[in-house]
Amino acid sequence: MSSVLDQRPAPAAAGPRPAAPRRRTRVLALPEARWALASLVLFLLALPVYLAGGPSWLWGVLFAATYITGGWEPGWEGLKALKDKTLDVDLLMVVAALGAAAIGQVLDGALLIVIFATSGALEAVATARTADSVRGLLDLAPTTATWLLPGGGEETVLAEELKVGDTVLVRPGERVGADGQVIDGASEVDQATITGEPLPVAKQTGDEVFAGTVNGTGALRVRVERDPSDSVIARIVRMVEEASETKAPTQLFIEKIEQRYSIGMVIATLAVFAIPLAFGDELQSALLRAMTFMIVASPCAVVLSTMPPLLSAIANAGRHGVLAKSAVVMERLGQVDGVALDKTGTLTEGTPRVTDVRPLSGSGLDENGLIALAAAAEHPSEHPLARAVVAAARERRLPLPEALNFTSAPGRGVSATVAGRIVEVGSPARLHEGAVGTTAAVAELEETGQTAVLVLRDGHPAGVIGIADRLRPDAAATVAALTELTGHTPVLLTGDNERAARHLAAQVGITDVRAGLLPEDKVAAVKEWEGEGRKVLVVGDGVNDAPALAAAHTGIAMGKAGSDLALETADAVVVRDELATIPSVVDLSRRARRLVIQNLVIAGVFITALVAWDLIATLPLPLGVAGHEGSTVIVGLNGLRLLREAAWTKSARRGAA
Repeated sequence: MSSVLDQRPAPAAAGPRPAAPRRRTRVLALPEARWALASLVLFLLALPVYLAGGPSWLWGVLFAATYITGGWEPGWEGLKALKDKTLDVDLLMVVAALGAAAIGQVLDGALLIVIFATSGALEAVATARTADSVRGLLDLAPTTATWLLPGGGEETVLAEELKVGDTVLVRPGERVGADGQVIDGASEVDQATITGEPLPVAKQTGDEVFAGTVNGTGALRVRVERDPSDSVIARIVRMVEEASETKAPTQLFIEKIEQRYSIGMVIATLAVFAIPLAFGDELQSALLRAMTFMIVASPCAVVLSTMPPLLSAIANAGRHGVLAKSAVVMERLGQVDGVALDKTGTLTEGTPRVTDVRPLSGSGLDENGLIALAAAAEHPSEHPLARAVVAAARERRLPLPEALNFTSAPGRGVSATVAGRIVEVGSPARLHEGAVGTTAAVAELEETGQTAVLVLRDGHPAGVIGIADRLRPDAAATVAALTELTGHTPVLLTGDNERAARHLAAQVGITDVRAGLLPEDKVAAVKEWEGEGRKVLVVGDGVNDAPALAAAHTGIAMGKAGSDLALETADAVVVRDELATIPSVVDLSRRARRLVIQNLVIAGVFITALVAWDLIATLPLPLGVAGHEGSTVIVGLNGLRLLREAAWTKSARRGAA
């Protein structure tokens, strides 16, 4: 580094810029949503007037406005696509709707317009929300950092301008400015956003830290080891974007099917009109036959074959606390044949709690006495372990004596004077390593995945407290149900340590455990399975889970403690944090898919029969409309069966079987 001026912009010219507030795209800010809403409102205004036999000029104007507001945009886009020699199904639907109106079936065409306008709006909203969440992730990384000048002193610089080899100062409570290595100082860093670990991790010289993680009570000097553009946070953003794009091939396949259907229907309609004319048929008769063909061949029943079962499943799941973000998501949930579960906040509650209290003989304390003593000393502390001890005292309604001379040492623990005696609470290895009577208790607690906290009174061990992230009560049953549904036992993917992960996995019946994973490692595991042809469901809650949620065939986020990015990236959200709803919604999705297949068969039979009748003989228009509408009603009612409470109860029972 030759000089400060060579390396950094002058503060007056380019001072640190404040972090931009995250803005969430409003639904009605999207033109697709506004046009779809207008179309739906106009349709609902026209429908009762039309059914009640009201003035034709009134319902005619309202239906015309429905066609215009809901159909102009897809129609215009379809016309532009024609310039590229592409015929999409949206344009076909607009033409079919206009064709229906041309022979007096105005209601039929308007309904078709509303369905497609609403579908387009939902897709636009989902795309905008995902983009918002990815941009919001960048807010986790600090905008500025304190750069330690080579010759002494410090300067506030933009974090994005840091270079490999720079040294930054991270004060207590600040976010780490870059991925790097601690070269001086000791503290505890909350890195849940990266690894998902529920507790802050002690950091000292030689340890690695990540940009965006939160420093505890100590000051750290960190040497930058990665360019800011290559930090773990930046890589998470890229992985989410890349994984989201991997779903495009499915969309391309659907577009190919739509393209073929569109071309085939246009050619068939023109043929039905032109061939009779060539053989001397009258213009009006040929036109009526062609319009009848367009009506009976239009995919209204096919559209309703898919949407009612899936939307009914979405509504039913939503009533029970599972929000699927689209009909596509609900369909994909039923296709999964493997499940990967996060640990902290997914199989566990995500909040450290006191799980074991062991007073030492000779201390004169019972469990309540030990908890009260430790809680009094920990009360001023903001550390998650301290809050767990204080919460345990409150649950037991224990009075806490006043603590004086409170001090806190990062990585070691706290010290305070309680009732005239010096009380220390913290790490057994740092406070009193090898203390008589504590070694066995500490080892036993740590062997079962708990964090051991030692309590000293006047320098002598008084007891050991075990703290752990509590397992959800329905975790084991959920794992068993998912195993039954998919035919494979779920896999545990976690950033937590191996010992804690394996202990928890044994409790819930999981044998495949992958611990100590960074976000990219979770993505690699998901891609490995999907490379084998598996369709993997990933369940998680944190920022560190977002790339895997995006990369997976389907992702579900736990909503109560889930990060914004995980909630937005996931395909579905468990709002009430009830893990047992996951196998239930998977089973409900499978039932919805079966109904979709049933409906497609029904719709296909009706369309084939009516089209054949129209081509082979003369299908009366009223009978064609009746057959077309009848098939639409049948598939619609069949799909609505999943709205019933009994449908969820049946799925929940199957999921628990």
